[in-house]
Amino acid sequence: MSQDNMIKLECTVCKTTTHHSHKNKKTLKERLELSKYCNVCRKNTPHKENK
Repeated sequence: MSQDNMIKLECTVCKTTTHHSHKNKKTLKERLELSKYCNVCRKNTPHKENK
């Protein structure tokens, strides 16, 4: 995959960027929100797409 499809996922609780993912920007126009494990909070928290 190319680098322009790469996105950063930021924890909504502690505001740290802990995950990276790929996204098809042609089909998904809105920002992605996933539940992921945060190493800083040490629990599953919602992560939103960061710029």
